[in-house]
Amino acid sequence: MYKLLETLPRSVKFFILLSVDSLLAPACLYLAFALRYGTAVPIDALQQSTLMFPLLTGLGIGISCAFGLPKISISTYELRGVYKSGLFAMTLTFLAIGMSYLFKLDTPRSVPLIFGTLLFLGSAGARILAHAILQMSYDRCTPRKPVAIYGAGSAGTQLAIALRRSNIKPLLFVDNNKKLHGMEFAGLPVHAPDKLAELVAAKKIESVLLAIPSAQTDLRKILIRSLGKLNIDVLALPSYDEIISSKNLIDSLRHVEPDELLGRDKVDLDIPGVRDVYKGRSILVSGAGGSIGSELCRQILGYHCRKLVLFEQSEFALYSIERELRPLAEALGIELVPVIGSACDTLRVPLVLRDHAVQIIVHAAAYKHVPLVESNELEGLRNNVIGTKVLADAADKLGIERFIMISTDKAVRPTNIMGASKRLAEQVVQDVDSRSPKTLFSMVRFGNVLGSSGSVIPLFREQIAKGGPITVTHPDVTRYFMTIPEAVRLVLLAGSIAQGGDVLVLDMGAPVAIRDIARRMIEGAGFTLRDDTTPDGDIAITYTGLRPGEK
Repeated sequence: MYKLLETLPRSVKFFILLSVDSLLAPACLYLAFALRYGTAVPIDALQQSTLMFPLLTGLGIGISCAFGLPKISISTYELRGVYKSGLFAMTLTFLAIGMSYLFKLDTPRSVPLIFGTLLFLGSAGARILAHAILQMSYDRCTPRKPVAIYGAGSAGTQLAIALRRSNIKPLLFVDNNKKLHGMEFAGLPVHAPDKLAELVAAKKIESVLLAIPSAQTDLRKILIRSLGKLNIDVLALPSYDEIISSKNLIDSLRHVEPDELLGRDKVDLDIPGVRDVYKGRSILVSGAGGSIGSELCRQILGYHCRKLVLFEQSEFALYSIERELRPLAEALGIELVPVIGSACDTLRVPLVLRDHAVQIIVHAAAYKHVPLVESNELEGLRNNVIGTKVLADAADKLGIERFIMISTDKAVRPTNIMGASKRLAEQVVQDVDSRSPKTLFSMVRFGNVLGSSGSVIPLFREQIAKGGPITVTHPDVTRYFMTIPEAVRLVLLAGSIAQGGDVLVLDMGAPVAIRDIARRMIEGAGFTLRDDTTPDGDIAITYTGLRPGEK
């Protein structure tokens, strides 16, 4: 319903609101007579004042347009709109009184007053009711993230109003001012800060929005640290000067995005023709519940494949990605098939490929955490190498059109088990490709992926929330980085241009020092770096030494 109403042309909405105002005038006048005479059908009185009905209807249309009532959006109908509804009703009341004198109508003087009161209640009430229905409809059809707003002042109230049409749902205010406790602002109750932990658990609040732009820097830091102990996201509005220079309040509420830490522009890989390779195909993504695999599934759905098979070993990861993608797949008319299984299963893999007539395989299932694979060598080799061989052999035997394997830059002159396992997997794919008459095999190498599971971004964010320090293995450690969307676009591009046995690598620019990423994240969170030059800073960076297998 909400989407239908939102897509109506503005001219249609204007006509609907104008029609409501024009119909209210005669309806309220009739009710005024009925209330004055105490009967539902005051025939004699109406016959003596018949002239007032068409005149007030016509004047009502003109006055409504003059005051701009039909132009006021229902979704933003607030105090100013109520004020205009009052002026509209008051003007028509005085005109009704003037008519009774001008045309010498035998109309009781109380009728215009009752009419004006009913007209105001009808005009404002109809819009308030419509506003409530629209909001309820929006809440039902839009998944929204429950949040609490810390600060019930003007900034917090405006933020709550601005968030009504967003994917963020404010549930309550928290404020230190005891005089405000128990009151409501913008329809939300105000609670004491000491009740926040209880409210977070009871109402399943996911984030706290700190809306105190007038607070001093030290106070803001203390609040952010105390809220960080609740193990939920804390987002802060900037100062008033920064708000004025920003487009709106919602734009000011954001974490530092991973691509801002790269030190380079985003890579644009949206090349024409890529979509045609995946459109209408049955595609299997192994490791579909991982950070790379899940983004692969999102982008592949956008290419309008015929069927998407989510192949994943972890039940919870598969449940999470299937639950996220199901609505989108149904809206696009794409068959989504969740399958629990291991890439190492020589019996399961061919059956899945055959049952779902898979045409393209994107192999993203792998163990990638260097220290963990270093201490679990055999399992790392089994999953990364044997799993790749099982999938590649099955693709060759069944004549799959394309096989795309995700590899890593650590496969180049590897110094750890994870890198060596991926290099062996590449050689397995190249070997199968040399004997495969039908399947096009390709491999895609990329560096560290910002924001993926096990990467530095979630770790540093957690350490910052706890007040530090941030741990970095060595001051000279550098890595080539890309964002998850960049990595996935590269994989899909590689799969579309592969000629067989290709190893494709993204030019990721200059390497980025890990310590620089840590510093940018500290500053982006509103803190200062504590080091020898700034001993009074908030968060320090400590160096723990290289881990086994690192370089």
